[in-house]
Amino acid sequence: MDQLALAMTERSDPMSATTPAIEMGAYEYLWLHPPSGSSATSKSILKIFENCPGALPSDFVSESDALRYSQQVFSNLGRTGFEGFGVRVKGISDYPDSLKSAHHQIPLLYFKGCWDLCWKPKRIAVVGTRLPSANGIKRARQLVRKLADNDYTILSGLAKGIDTIAHETALMLGAPTIAVIGTPIDEAYPKENKLLQEKIAQEGLVISQVPFLLHGNRSWRWNRMFFPERNETMSALSDATVIVEAGDTSGTLIQAKAALKQGRKVFILASNFENPAIKWPAALEKKGAIRVVSIESILQVLRHDSKAA
Repeated sequence: MDQLALAMTERSDPMSATTPAIEMGAYEYLWLHPPSGSSATSKSILKIFENCPGALPSDFVSESDALRYSQQVFSNLGRTGFEGFGVRVKGISDYPDSLKSAHHQIPLLYFKGCWDLCWKPKRIAVVGTRLPSANGIKRARQLVRKLADNDYTILSGLAKGIDTIAHETALMLGAPTIAVIGTPIDEAYPKENKLLQEKIAQEGLVISQVPFLLHGNRSWRWNRMFFPERNETMSALSDATVIVEAGDTSGTLIQAKAALKQGRKVFILASNFENPAIKWPAALEKKGAIRVVSIESILQVLRHDSKAA
């Protein structure tokens, strides 16, 4: 309750009577009570807001219900000892302008760590397969090292494989890194990345759009939808996405397609085109992705874009 009381004293906007805790409780409520006839999906939740531009979660939920659900969240977290997270609400707080290009503009984000990293210039996502080859691992490390040397913030999804390597390399180099995860902010997936997630929260930033209460009430089969959805958020937060290595069914490709729709650059390491077993590199290149033979090629394109802006 102390944490709730502290959150309730915050005012994200001096002119607003709402608070982060009320907005969080309302957001949690909406997920557990989707529109009549709809299932609890991002599409059904976001449709509520699309029909009412500028609305906040609390505009659709009574204050008593919002407080009740907020208290339930803090009560559950109190039992696990998780604390120190925050929320950002679209429309009333320090919500990233970059997310406005996302097709699904999430009304509320949970975070732990340094939120200012969302506003730091030069942010790039490094993503790829959960089962990288030895060469893929080497390329990922080289890529992150070069990007870090050029003051880029490294984003990834904290999954096994390339994501983990990207985060670990950034931390080792003292470079800022942001993890955009597909579980509630208090959970780690995979479990073996729990310590890594905690370290990123201490030295960088962890972001989630996943509601606590709904996630705890559903099976993993339903909850896995949050993983591809977080890819769209990650691509919108980034200036560009680099694919190190991926298969034809990789979730990485969801991010690449989202990034192209958002007007972001998508870079594909040339080694992917040398693999006859996959078709996605050529397909994405036709849609606007850029084949790169060196890390310097990526930097040259980004420098040109920066000057043009």
